[in-house]
Amino acid sequence: MIDHVLGRPSAKSRRLQILAVLTFWSAYLYRGNRHGPPLVRFLSKLSSKKLTAWQIVVFTMMYLYAARNFSTLVGLASPEPMANMYDAAYFRATWVLTALDAGFWTAMKIRKKWLRDIASMVFTVFYMVAAERADEKVRKVRGMLTVEHLRVSWNKGTSPYLGALQNLMRPRFTRWPPRAIRIPRPSTSDYKEPVSAWLYYDGPISDLEHINKMILDIPGGGFVAMDPRCNDDKLLAWAGKTGLPVLSLDYKKAPEYPYPFALNECFDVYASIVKSKGRCIGMSGRETPKIVVTGDSAGGNLATAMTLMIIETATSKRRPGLAQEQLPAPSGLMLFYPALDMNIGNWMSDEQMALIKDRSMRVTNKNYLKRKSMQYNDLVGTPHQSDDEDEQSPPQGSTTKASDGDPKDQVLQGPHPEYSHASPQTWSKLQPSTPASERESQSLSHHPEPMRTRLAMASMISYFNDRIITPEMMRAMIILYIGPHNRPDFSQEYLLSPILAPDHLLQRFPKTYFLTGERDPLVDDTVIFAGRLRRIKHACHSRRETQGMDGLEGLADFDDKDVAELILIPGISHGFMQFPTLYPPAWKLIDRCAQWAEDLLNTADSRERREHRRSKSQRQVYTESSGDEDRPLEINMTRLRGRTISDTARLRSEETAENLGDGQDGVQTNGVSSKKRANARARGGRGSRSIVKLNSSDDLLGRRMQGLAGPLTGLQDDD
Repeated sequence: MIDHVLGRPSAKSRRLQILAVLTFWSAYLYRGNRHGPPLVRFLSKLSSKKLTAWQIVVFTMMYLYAARNFSTLVGLASPEPMANMYDAAYFRATWVLTALDAGFWTAMKIRKKWLRDIASMVFTVFYMVAAERADEKVRKVRGMLTVEHLRVSWNKGTSPYLGALQNLMRPRFTRWPPRAIRIPRPSTSDYKEPVSAWLYYDGPISDLEHINKMILDIPGGGFVAMDPRCNDDKLLAWAGKTGLPVLSLDYKKAPEYPYPFALNECFDVYASIVKSKGRCIGMSGRETPKIVVTGDSAGGNLATAMTLMIIETATSKRRPGLAQEQLPAPSGLMLFYPALDMNIGNWMSDEQMALIKDRSMRVTNKNYLKRKSMQYNDLVGTPHQSDDEDEQSPPQGSTTKASDGDPKDQVLQGPHPEYSHASPQTWSKLQPSTPASERESQSLSHHPEPMRTRLAMASMISYFNDRIITPEMMRAMIILYIGPHNRPDFSQEYLLSPILAPDHLLQRFPKTYFLTGERDPLVDDTVIFAGRLRRIKHACHSRRETQGMDGLEGLADFDDKDVAELILIPGISHGFMQFPTLYPPAWKLIDRCAQWAEDLLNTADSRERREHRRSKSQRQVYTESSGDEDRPLEINMTRLRGRTISDTARLRSEETAENLGDGQDGVQTNGVSSKKRANARARGGRGSRSIVKLNSSDDLLGRRMQGLAGPLTGLQDDD
């Protein structure tokens, strides 16, 4: 109370208050009457005739407990904000994680490490029992976060006692432990210090000579914490189930190494693997390995930005200082709840909503969209709108028609701030206002603009009370990652916010799997980026067909699943892949990701065989035509043209026949029917049913505001 009276709440004033109370009562017990004041002596004399000392103590504790929870007993307690936020399994996991954070933060100032480790576990047990005290502790710490708080919280998996407990509960996936290695920088890099990494492989290093596939993992941790050993559950499972080497980078962390140091480390490692053909990690070096890149949270940001840098090496317009040598793109990406937008905004723009409401994604985004659309209705308690109320065409200028104009024009080359949460919240071309004299009503009063998309709030603000990641934590991470000496343009720097990436780079982006929770504050980043990939590649495919060219990657029919697959898990939030011991359903998701990696690599093999056959056919044509070089120029050109056309036609027919009889490769050309193409994809391993349908009958976007607006109106639904 003293700190409130002084108007300066602080831990020091509270400590003085506690010491003052303890001193007063200690002095009274020492100098005062041993039986207490007169009134207490009278009550003690009466109670001692019927109650024992033990009963008196128990009755006193019961009275204090009832007094503390009086409002709950009489029905006046405040509502529980987490009642309908998560499913039961995930909420239990967040309860343990909150207790761990509170316990480790309480003990973080103890200097002796052995004592700090023991105290952290003791305090954790206390906070698991006193859950409300844990919530209060975490809330106060997050209000004044420092980099040390973030590192203590996210690196707690490396604690000896907690690590030993995880090892006991984790299934044994591999016989070989992870190995610490260092990857040399390429000669084109501005840096010379090797990059640290951990190699997860179930076998001796000598066996890598016979492998030409691998997984490159970039772990998360808010750019400031968490090395690969914090993700042992996931990485060991992948190494054991796929039989492939999994290389996880231990990149340098902010704020000691701010943006873009970690990004350059990731790019340099990829370049070293490609240029050395895998020799830097123990492969044979006879062929370039096929690489699947993965990243979670902040690692998803680095993985996406690194892929954009790789694609830039194959374009004519590249940033100054980028290596001139072209690098092949990864075979595919797997991004788990990635942070793709460093702009923390409040409202969804028209362009963002147009991507979410795309017809091709109605099945996946149905609940997610409904939750966003119902935010206003849930707040004021009005009836739900009809299903066709949002059936409106996207606003003019909100999307770029890639089929119109030259793909090298300014629209395709530049970043797209309209897909970020940066202000202003609509980047569409403003329509000229209608003069007052031309309006139907001659009133000079201001009238609102016609509705183009329903008002919707960004997921970061909708889930501001998330138990895993909060706006305060996002703010701290972004400030620490950027550093004190950088002033990036948040509406243009697409390597910082990959959601801004230009269209001409996304046209070359490899297939990507997205996995995130429905209640994740970063879910908007995932849905918007996946929507951009589909829209841009569909427009590019249509343009190539119009020009009489082969479709993307030689495919005759465009399928959204060949570009990106988005999986939204209902009832959960952020980071579920990092604690499968606490959240057991994550084990199935980890297994599914291992299958995705194998599918991406098998698809890359099939694509390589198809390209090899095409190049072989072209070499045969050129070889057969080279015998006419000694003839006169005019006759040579005529014969060459005639023979080339006929030979090409013959080779195409042979290739078509070969593909029709080749059921193992799963390869298709423009002459193969769409039915065979679907069968080939099914033989690839997973089939087309890869998008998870949300389990609940409520919709995703309608449920988003339930925790925010429902308690205000008393109209919330039970999940």
